[in-house]
This record gives sequence, structure tokens and C-alpha cells, in this order.
Amino acid sequence: MAGYTTRISTANTYDNAVGQLMSRQSTLSQLQAQLSASKRVLRPSDDPTAAAQAERAVTRQSRVVSEQRALEVQRNAITEAESTLGSAVSAVQDFRTLVVQAGNGALSATDRASIAQQLVTLRDQILGYANTKDSNGLPLFAGLGSTATPFVDSGGVSFDGIPGQAGSSDVGVPGSLDGFATWMDVPTGNGVFTIAQTGTSTNVSTDAGQVRSPAALTGHSYRIQFNTGGGATTYDVLDLSTGTAVQSAQPYTPGQSIAFDGISFTASGTPAAGDALTIAPSTRTSLFNVLDQAIAAVRDGSGAALTQGTTQALAQIDAGMARLSASRGRAGDLLNQVDNIATRQESRSVQLEADRSRAEDLDVVKALSDFQTQQTAYSAALGSYAQIQKLSLFNFIT
Repeated sequence: MAGYTTRISTANTYDNAVGQLMSRQSTLSQLQAQLSASKRVLRPSDDPTAAAQAERAVTRQSRVVSEQRALEVQRNAITEAESTLGSAVSAVQDFRTLVVQAGNGALSATDRASIAQQLVTLRDQILGYANTKDSNGLPLFAGLGSTATPFVDSGGVSFDGIPGQAGSSDVGVPGSLDGFATWMDVPTGNGVFTIAQTGTSTNVSTDAGQVRSPAALTGHSYRIQFNTGGGATTYDVLDLSTGTAVQSAQPYTPGQSIAFDGISFTASGTPAAGDALTIAPSTRTSLFNVLDQAIAAVRDGSGAALTQGTTQALAQIDAGMARLSASRGRAGDLLNQVDNIATRQESRSVQLEADRSRAEDLDVVKALSDFQTQQTAYSAALGSYAQIQKLSLFNFIT
């Protein structure tokens, strides 16, 4: 049987050995670079799909960070607004206490003038609360957005902002509250109707009144005319909206309730000829107008006019405080939303970091094992190459 001879080229053997060494050295170098960076994907060419996933996760993480930064600004603004409303409620309560004190008939005109001056100071303080700005110089009660001072005091306070409340989103809340609803939307009277003194004198005062039967309400205006002729005091009730008499020649007793068409109120004092009361449906006014009217009643009123003015003012101040408290509650709701959004954003950030890590981070334990294996193989390859490079036929030819 004939034998076969295989020819082995010395140069080819060298080339193959060197190629294997270079390959193992490259692998070892790449593993070392991955271990140094603790990343499996060092450049997009290493794993294009994983690199794209990691890039998307990093981009979304950056967006979350920006949203969280904006959310903190909003949190600070709403926190300051809530605190400001708390201070405003305290100031209005102090204002109310002074109005009650001014209603004491034993006080002199000088005493009431001093109280009126304190009321003016509190009123200006409350206006300052309404125009409070956040750390960025933006009004806290501008509504739907305005950089100008929202409440302008020029012969009466007007609202120069944009009424309304911006809605919240999945990643943020509005940075300001509806200033119109907070400060400029107070019901007059008791919220259903108002009572005003009219006539030639003002010897009769009333309480704020109440609704006895909502179903019987008409929403009309009325005039209660007192008559003192014939030795007895009576009153007539005229519906000003229809021009018809509702009640006629009803006996008047101080402190006794007067009731008709679903409403009632208590009148006090001794009517004089020409005294009358006017009842009108409640409208809307500003808290500052309520405070101004209370100041005027304390400063200029006396007798039944003072009693009537302070009684009506107290009812409307209570309504104004209710509006402030409602707005403060809204601020509290927004702060709760901020906490919920922050929790969701933190969870989302953790999830995105996990996505990025899965895409490009290195399994260090496995990489160390691979590095040791490659290092051992490389050392063995170097040793074998050192032996192979001596196996040349020319080394034995003399």
C-alpha cells in the first residue's frame, strides 16, 4: 500500500500560530476593557440592538430627571401657596374678630375709628397675600397664567389674571391656583339673598336670614315697607319682580321672624316712618370688597346701620373664609398628587435603569471567568508557539 506524504509549510504554520495568538490577544484585550468599564457593550458595533435599547433607556431617564426637576418647582410653588392661604385665613379671622368687637354698641366713635384703622392694615396684608409670588417671581394665584400682579387695587381690587385652574398631567401639576375662585368669587348676603336697609331712616336691623323652604324660593327681589300709622307698627311685603303684594298689614314685633316665599329673617329695632328693607338675590363679589364694606360700616355706621353692616359683613366674611379654605384644600390635593407622581417617577426611573443595565451592563462574575480562561489559553498558545517556531528544517541543515 502506497504511503501518503503531507507537506507542511513552515511559513503557513507560523502564520496560523501568529493568527491564533493575535485572536486570543484581541479577545483578552476586549474582556479586559469590558471589565474595566463594567460594561458588555462598549460601542454600538459590539451589539447594535442592545446599544439602541440602552440609548433609549438613557434618553428616557434624562426626560424623567427633567420632569422630576420641574415637579419639585411645582411642589415648592403649591407648598408656598398652601402656606400663604393658611396665613390669609388667620388674617381674615383676626379681621372678623375686630368686626365683632366693633359691633359693641358701648364703643365710642373714636374706638371704632381705631378698630377701622386696624381693619385697613389687615385688609392690605390680605391683599399682599393674594399677590404673593413664588421663588421664580411668578404669582401664586394667577389662574391660567400671567406674569403680572394679578390683583390691582385702584379704587377697588380687580383681578388682572386669567380665571381658571390648569389641569394636572401624569408628570406634573399646575404651579399656581385659580386666584379668581379664591379671592373674587364670594357670595353676597347669606349666599341666597341679601338684605339692605332703605328708606328715610335706618332704625331696623336684621340678621343674615336663612332659607326655610328651598322649593318655595322664587329668586325675586322684595321690599318690606314698615307702617307706623294708627298706633301699631305693621309691614307690607311687595314682590318687586312682579309688582304684586306678598303680605299686607302684618303686625311687626321686634325679634320675631318675618317669613315668606321660602325665606325668613329676624328684624330688630323700632321702625320709623319711611323705614324699609330690600331683599335681592345673592350675587358674587370679591373678598376685598367684603372687607372694604365692613371697614366702611365700622368707620361710618352707628346704631341700626352699624348692626346691619356688621351682621351682613360677618356672613360674607365667613363665606370668604370658606372660599380660602376650599382653595387651600385644593392645594393640599395637588401636593398629594405631587407625592404620587414623584413615587411613580422614581419607580419608572428604577425600571429604566434596569432596562439599560440588562442591555449593556456586564456580568462581572462570568466575565472574570472568561478572562481567566482566555488568559490561560493565551499563555498556553504562547508556550506552544515558542516550541513550534524552532521546528524548522533549516535549523537542522548544516
